[in-house]
Amino acid sequence: MRWCRRFCLDVAEQASIDLIDSGSWDSSRFADRHFTFWQTPDGTPVAMAAATPLVGGMVRIDPVYTPSRLRGRGYAGAATAQASRTALAAGAQEVVLFTDPANPTSNALYQRLGYHRIADFVGYRLR
Repeated sequence: MRWCRRFCLDVAEQASIDLIDSGSWDSSRFADRHFTFWQTPDGTPVAMAAATPLVGGMVRIDPVYTPSRLRGRGYAGAATAQASRTALAAGAQEVVLFTDPANPTSNALYQRLGYHRIADFVGYRLR
């Protein structure tokens, strides 16, 4: 939960922070995820990648997070690759993820791991 909260702080996802802080983990978007943590040889976690449950042959990787002080060392790539392999081994026919098109670092990483850009999406909040 601490890692998800840190991720939410970094991406300004206040609604999820509020759920986590209120003890409503089961109502958060992270409750159904399967988490992979990448660790250093001494067992210190340095990156996280999570996967949604398998639905219709597809798993989505979300979120991927490395604390800012640990970025640029390949930890997120290792965690994402392992979470993707685990999803495929569990029977996923497709493993997808969404990324910010304005973030060249994550986009280049995911392409190196074998992901291919398929389409751009825009989200709208209707009030």
